[in-house]
Amino acid sequence: MAYKQPVSVLVVIHTPDLQVLLLERNDFTNAWQSVTGSRESDEALADTACREVLEETGIVADRTALRDWQLQNQYEIFEVWRHRYAPGTRVNTEHVFSLQLPHVLTPVLSPGEHRRHRWVAWQAAAEMVFSPSNAEAIRLLPERLGH
Repeated sequence: MAYKQPVSVLVVIHTPDLQVLLLERNDFTNAWQSVTGSRESDEALADTACREVLEETGIVADRTALRDWQLQNQYEIFEVWRHRYAPGTRVNTEHVFSLQLPHVLTPVLSPGEHRRHRWVAWQAAAEMVFSPSNAEAIRLLPERLGH
């Protein structure tokens, strides 16, 4: 098994009125999150973001639709998931993106990763997600979009 890279993307998917799409993880009960995923090989981070959006939601997004926030977060990888990374790897660098959709839609979830979805106002979404960096990105959404 190839190890995951400790480089990932976080993609906050939202509507113009700041409804945010959240996904509930299969492997972590009541763990809501935005789209996330690790870079594969040497792919560009925007390509990682597009791939993860497609894999996790069925939404086709091209690089021009993404907004790269030029924001990076570093966090300690949860111990339960460290086996996915090379021995001794404890820190991940996450790159933040957003994707605005014209309206709420029903995603096609990856059954191996997520069990259900919800669209919620950004304030509620920031309170629901389990990851502090995900919560902070959602809290920054109005500012980043000039609301």
